[in-house]
Amino acid sequence: MEWEHFAVLVLAAAAGGAFGASIGALPSFVFTGFVVLLGEGMAALSGTGTEFTELGGANLASGVTGTIGFGPVTGPHVAFAGGVAATAYAGWRYGEMEPEDWDYHFGKNILYAFGTKPDILAVGAVFGVLGMLIARFSGALELPVDGIALAVFATAVIARPVFGYSVIGSPRGDGYFDMSPFAREDERGDGSGRLAVEPWLPQQYKWSGVATIGLVGGALGGWAWIMTGSVFMAYGISAASLLFLNLGVEKFPVTHHITLGGSTFAVVAAAELNSELGVMLLAILGGLVGSLLAEFTQRIFYAHGGTHVDPPAMAIVIYTVAIGLLYEFGVLESPGYLGI
Repeated sequence: MEWEHFAVLVLAAAAGGAFGASIGALPSFVFTGFVVLLGEGMAALSGTGTEFTELGGANLASGVTGTIGFGPVTGPHVAFAGGVAATAYAGWRYGEMEPEDWDYHFGKNILYAFGTKPDILAVGAVFGVLGMLIARFSGALELPVDGIALAVFATAVIARPVFGYSVIGSPRGDGYFDMSPFAREDERGDGSGRLAVEPWLPQQYKWSGVATIGLVGGALGGWAWIMTGSVFMAYGISAASLLFLNLGVEKFPVTHHITLGGSTFAVVAAAELNSELGVMLLAILGGLVGSLLAEFTQRIFYAHGGTHVDPPAMAIVIYTVAIGLLYEFGVLESPGYLGI
């Protein structure tokens, strides 16, 4: 990349990170969903489909998806990462901004839009550039991982020590996986009014429900790929649907890591099997894997800490690393959507 284009990319990433801080991390990711859905829809209309159907298209490098949806404007590694870091900073610097009805640490309030406060937007800008660099280097080195998810996870972890938080946090129940203090509504007892344990999604942390939504989302992700050839179509729908979560709809599930798991496992399965049913069953497994991994990681990195570290990103990192390594060692014929 020539230095002039790189400079433009840095400026765009800084603006994208600041934009994420300005409108809030979660709202910025909703825009990711809308733009990706638009890009993949356009690709599907002009493509050739998969081996199982003549509908749709397999062009995953749509300009709208790649340069806007997953680029500096609404890319999660830029806008969402910038918003998450800005929220962590605000939780450390501006405790008085915390809404009265917020029971968790303010550093986890990724719904909060910080408007035009310069220092908070500057934090978003810095972490937007950092996220862009991590994703770019991951791609340049051809690492066997989703570089965008890696950047979302890495920037959130980096923000914790930078702003004075513990990297993981200390469990207040019987170890990191014990969510019973939350079920009992135990408080920390330090006068903060915070709950002792803060699960990522109060409506989506019990293993039975997590597994069920994993099976459902995996099937939908698999079907979307079978019909359109787009790995990211179902992901875009899931991401855009979070508008309703942001608007306060109770018990609304988060599924983009699940539907992406379904679509990704479908791609991998299609390279191994000449069976539509087999592809669908593996897609359902992919959704289950993504869902369980997100819950597993949230109990380590999220529930006991003071800031948002994204469980879907962690889940995507883990299952794409597994797929990438199996492909590198010749066990699998396809790396999914990974560019390796």
